[in-house]
Amino acid sequence: MDYFPIFIDIRAARCVVIGGGEIALRKAEALARAGAAVDVIAPVIRSELRELAATTGGACQDRGYEPDDLRAARLVVAATDDGAVNRAVSEHARTLNIPVNVVDQPDLCTYIVPSIVDRSPLVIALSSGGASPVLLRLLRERLERMFPAAYGELARLAGSVRERVREVIRDGDGRRRFWERVLEGPVAEAAVSGRMEQARAMLHAEIEAGTVAADRGGEVWLVGAGPGDPDLLTLKALRLMQRADVVLHDNLVSPQILDLVRRDAERIYVGKRRSLHAVRQEGINALLLEHARAGKRVLRLKGGDPFVFGRGGEEIASLATEGIPFQVVPGITAANGCAAYAGIPLTHRDYAQSVRFVTGHLKDDQVNLRWPELAEPGQTLVVYMGLVGLEAICKGLIEHGRDPATPVALIERGTLPEQRVITSTLAGLAERLAATEVHAPTLLIIGEVVRLRDTLAWRESAVDSGGGA
Repeated sequence: MDYFPIFIDIRAARCVVIGGGEIALRKAEALARAGAAVDVIAPVIRSELRELAATTGGACQDRGYEPDDLRAARLVVAATDDGAVNRAVSEHARTLNIPVNVVDQPDLCTYIVPSIVDRSPLVIALSSGGASPVLLRLLRERLERMFPAAYGELARLAGSVRERVREVIRDGDGRRRFWERVLEGPVAEAAVSGRMEQARAMLHAEIEAGTVAADRGGEVWLVGAGPGDPDLLTLKALRLMQRADVVLHDNLVSPQILDLVRRDAERIYVGKRRSLHAVRQEGINALLLEHARAGKRVLRLKGGDPFVFGRGGEEIASLATEGIPFQVVPGITAANGCAAYAGIPLTHRDYAQSVRFVTGHLKDDQVNLRWPELAEPGQTLVVYMGLVGLEAICKGLIEHGRDPATPVALIERGTLPEQRVITSTLAGLAERLAATEVHAPTLLIIGEVVRLRDTLAWRESAVDSGGGA
């Protein structure tokens, strides 16, 4: 973060605005909405600014700025068109350790004023650190639509019963679950729809019924995190990520996606790399059972889709046997995501009428596949975990009749900003990779559809193409 976000209580505090024009008025209005007593200092002060200062209990000084003007101030805003004055205000405020904002001069600021979505007492503050004001405005407009004014009423309603909830539900984890249920259910819907009396009655009924006890059972959510790009998460996946108590994640879940998990959730890495298992599959199954039995909401977060080479079926089988409730949330598969981001359709009327997903990992140093079936033309092969056995895969397909000139694409870190696509042929790919450093995760796409990449590659970052495709 370039700036540490913080909310400051300035109710009845003296806040000084240096400047008397339109910009100074806007800044003073924001301070006044937060309850500050606004003092204004400028040789010329517009009438609206005078009225505002008087209304807040502040005062106006019709003169130029003097260093003593900042004494006992909680915050300072410099909003003049005189660069020397603005710099002097900044220097004096820094000397006195008073936070200062100089409009449109971030290098002179010790704090910046965010863009605000005000649904008091719910306030959302946004900042780009001055990097992109237009992007900031677009995000604010989106949030304004997402959170209507009634959210403020909902927040006030929740605040009015916090102490009662604390008395009835003494367990902290139980209280969190209670509020999640309330704020995602009928009470919130009634409040946001403007039916506040109904919402209030429903909320009090929830509290007095003590229904939290029924919500203490553990549950496991098997969630597909997609191929890497956080924008490809499903809405349900994101919602459950924000609610989980414990998160078991593997090596294919990108750091950008993990950043979206609830901050205080316990995180357990259970990833697997070739010949290196942080936690074996039996241990993962045991961890799911252990935490669910302890009443936790357990998020098993897996790259891609959990039911496509993700061992998802093995993990929930043990849960079903033990009677542990679970949900499965599909994710965009690595095949679909990587192919789309590489500009390679997996099927096409002119090139491929079917697609096969196979795993190319080695067993006993061999790649054991049904070669005659895979060598048939008119189909696309998508090979997961095929980097180590790549040479054997290409050789096996050619030996069983697949054309050596068949186009091939190797996609490294697909859908992520550093995505790289290497194209070649069955006969030439191994030689190309011998001169190129490639690291997992990768995906191999084999078939005539790879030729379409030349015209359909819509998203390029680090692309290495050529070699006959």
